[in-house]
Amino acid sequence: MYRHLSSFAFCLMLLTSAAFAQTSFTKIEALPRVDSADYFLQKGLVEKQNGRRLESLKNFEKAIGYDENSLAINTELAFAYLDLRRYGQSREMFIKLVRMGDETAVNYKQIMTLSFQLKQKDDVIIFAHKLKKADPSEKIAYYVGRVNYDIDNYGEAIKYLNEASIEDPTNAEIPYLIARSYADMMNYKLAIPYFKKAIELKPTESYWIYELSLICYAMNNDKDALKYMLEAGEKGLKKDNDYLENLGIAYLNVGDLDKGVSMLNEILKRKPSDMNILNMVAEAYYYKGKFDLAIEYWDRILEYDKESASSLYMIGMAYQKKGGKENTEKGIKLCDIAIQKDPSLASLKQKKMTMGM
Repeated sequence: MYRHLSSFAFCLMLLTSAAFAQTSFTKIEALPRVDSADYFLQKGLVEKQNGRRLESLKNFEKAIGYDENSLAINTELAFAYLDLRRYGQSREMFIKLVRMGDETAVNYKQIMTLSFQLKQKDDVIIFAHKLKKADPSEKIAYYVGRVNYDIDNYGEAIKYLNEASIEDPTNAEIPYLIARSYADMMNYKLAIPYFKKAIELKPTESYWIYELSLICYAMNNDKDALKYMLEAGEKGLKKDNDYLENLGIAYLNVGDLDKGVSMLNEILKRKPSDMNILNMVAEAYYYKGKFDLAIEYWDRILEYDKESASSLYMIGMAYQKKGGKENTEKGIKLCDIAIQKDPSLASLKQKKMTMGM
């Protein structure tokens, strides 16, 4: 009896152990393996939920090492790179998702915007059109217009930027880029209203105002050129040598000799041997009948360049303009010496004689 019970108990123990082993084996298999793609994906999602972005990225990178074709892992990895501003890697992952067949508007939009940010111009245009086809409500005109402007395709730029101005009428950069497109084609008349529209939308952009002043100057609209140049300076444009030179020219063009020369003399304090500025001041005085001052500035040029025949010639002309026998004779002599140095100046003398006749 004792041996019978012992055998029965032994059998019962074997059955129980087998059932326990089977149950335990099933539970273990239900959990992801610690060296599996799903394990690291789930761990990455937990880290992401807890706001540990770098840790979540590390786990997604481990996960893709086990399954590089998982759509879920690739998607999480693309957005993890984006979240950490690793834009180049993020862009490549979104492109991979599209190649894997995940051709969604979301992915197209991410590729378009990242390509725009990373100056991948061809891809901006390609994926913008794919995005528009996938979701006609998406606004792509600004991106396509801007890229076409950047590659000097002004016709397409203007076309899409005009569409963009309808999609987003508050974006000041859109009319500015249209203005620049026309200006780059030297169509200044059409550029002006778009410059004005851009400045109206963003009146603090001092450089845009400055550009408008230069456009007015190119169109011989001297009054507006001076007006906008002064406004640009008032709104914070850096008053460097280029600005002061253009401002000086603008004053001279409207007939304000004193302010014009004052601006140019500011440059000469920094660049005392700037031949162009010295000549500009001399000419300004010459044409205003201030011949002694004109001679003074041409003399300064000769101090730096004794062979400047044109300066010597103009000094001679200034003496003749002063009048009187002595000045006239001196002026003629200086002009003749200048022509000997540079025979091409004889054409100026011939022109003067013809005008005199």
